[in-house]
Amino acid sequence: MRSTLRKRTLRTAAVALATGALTLSLASCGGDDGGERDTGGGGGGGKKASVSLPKLDGQTLEVAAVWTGPEQKNFTKVLDEFEKRTGATVNFVPTGNNTSTFLGTKIEGGKPPDVAFLPQVGVLHQFADKGWLKPLGPEAQAQLDKNFSKGWKDLGAWKGKQYGAYVKAANKSLVWYNTQAFEDAGITDTPKTWDDFVKTARTLSDAGTPPVSVGGGDGWVLTDWFENVYLSQAGPEKYDQLAQHKIKWTDPSVKKALETLAELWGNDQLVAGGAKKALQTDFPKSVVQTFSGDTPAGMVYEGDFAAANINADTKAKVGTDAKVFPFPAVGTDSPVVSGGDVAVALKDGKGAQALLTFLASTDAAEIWAAQGGVISPNKEMDQGSYKDEVTRGIAKALLAAGDNFRFDMSDQAPAAFGGTQGVGEWKDLQDFLRNPKDVAGAQRKLEADAAKAYGKG
Repeated sequence: MRSTLRKRTLRTAAVALATGALTLSLASCGGDDGGERDTGGGGGGGKKASVSLPKLDGQTLEVAAVWTGPEQKNFTKVLDEFEKRTGATVNFVPTGNNTSTFLGTKIEGGKPPDVAFLPQVGVLHQFADKGWLKPLGPEAQAQLDKNFSKGWKDLGAWKGKQYGAYVKAANKSLVWYNTQAFEDAGITDTPKTWDDFVKTARTLSDAGTPPVSVGGGDGWVLTDWFENVYLSQAGPEKYDQLAQHKIKWTDPSVKKALETLAELWGNDQLVAGGAKKALQTDFPKSVVQTFSGDTPAGMVYEGDFAAANINADTKAKVGTDAKVFPFPAVGTDSPVVSGGDVAVALKDGKGAQALLTFLASTDAAEIWAAQGGVISPNKEMDQGSYKDEVTRGIAKALLAAGDNFRFDMSDQAPAAFGGTQGVGEWKDLQDFLRNPKDVAGAQRKLEADAAKAYGKG
């Protein structure tokens, strides 16, 4: 990525987010400071609108994003409010995991959605280069300038033009844990280092609890695992170099990271159901099986958005039954990997720009945050809007870190390598989970696929 974010250091963000998340793990669900606000479900109660929108009576818009299930339902609340204010009708279309392929087919067929959310910044670059994206209009730009830091604005820009708004962010350096499982196993402290993490997993296993739930059926989950280990172990400079393919995947630093992951992935006693079951487990299921069922797992790694699945699909309460700690430090510092979804216009017209303007506003951010399972990089929104203390704390910590974080590596890559189901890095790491002993083979395959994808870029 060529953003100025890549020039930042790791330590400030690590301290801010790690401290915040550790504090959160002791907090309870609910929220004293947000209880009086009426941001859920509709239009933010009696609060005056922060953004004016045009009337779009009779217009039908289409918005596409990867979300399904609880995440889609939560976002629909935002669209409901947009419809209420403008008179437009907005249809949501799920893209599936192959977002770039889905959208590319729609665009080339002459039927693109009005607005789409891209989960990979690399795809934004590719689409912009193809002329498929429409720059932000003045009203949307004004909301972006008012509500977002330079780092988040830079992520949505390419070659001097602002194409998108990162209205949904993610802290991808969190581990969620089942408090009852920890209590039953006699675990009183959350692990702070990788060695402690593996030791905690063994303690859970000895107590009869499946230690770590891994959603290996979704290749992107495995890329997130790798990125956290690699950033903490190899450091931010190497991370930046690998993200841009300035060093090869056969580099010794990659070998070391894969060997570290193999300590966990290569031990079926530590992975819930073993590697074979993990490869059949998608992300939502990996979260659900940590907090429900006859033998719930002890821990599951993934971002703050896991809260949406905990809230919707289990009886566990975030902050009480489900708590969180920072991804353990493999090197000196705990890693801070962020992700996000950027809203872009694929069609000209007042409707698409109006929706982007609304999405970049504090009104939309507060409605969305009130649903749970989402954090916003909108620095002007009322933090009391978040549904629970845990999510509120994660969001505050992310804002406190400013622009000092590293963006998801696979999301920076060409989609053929870092963002397509069944090929590239997603498949290569699934193959590695299947056979963690073959580190050299995994490296060779990763490098061959990366070289091919970046060569085409």
